Amino acid sequence: MKEAIQGDAPLRERLIALHRLREQRKAANRRPRRQRLTAADREKILKKTRAKCHICGGEIRGSWNADHVIAHSVGGESSADNYLPAHGLCNNYRWDYLPEEFQLILKLGVWTRTQIEKGTVIGRSIEDQFLKYEAERIGRQKNAKPTDGA
Repeated sequence: MKEAIQGDAPLRERLIALHRLREQRKAANRRPRRQRLTAADREKILKKTRAKCHICGGEIRGSWNADHVIAHSVGGESSADNYLPAHGLCNNYRWDYLPEEFQLILKLGVWTRTQIEKGTVIGRSIEDQFLKYEAERIGRQKNAKPTDGA
């Protein structure tokens, strides 16, 4: 089982270590604020995937995020060639995780879904906690003040 998760540390400690490493990489690559994309750039980016989110594959309607292919935090350029379209929710959850960190998150998510589908004790507990979290998250969105760009 240890070969499935790199390193000798328990999962919690490995995830914390990966998070710290990601934060260190971001701090080392701090750069000036990104430039805004032009309307023509955004159209070019959206056409790359035929108006599909590059993360989930769902159709993009309305607002969307231009997501860096190579993250800005690790030196990725802010040019149309380094962007793909993504739903805001997909982009916000993907963040700029390290590859190993993101793979662990995907594995955890699939395993968790299986536990919920099977109705295991841990699955029911996770389901209850997740539904509470989602209700709070959605409530925060509804109560958020609109920004100038909204």
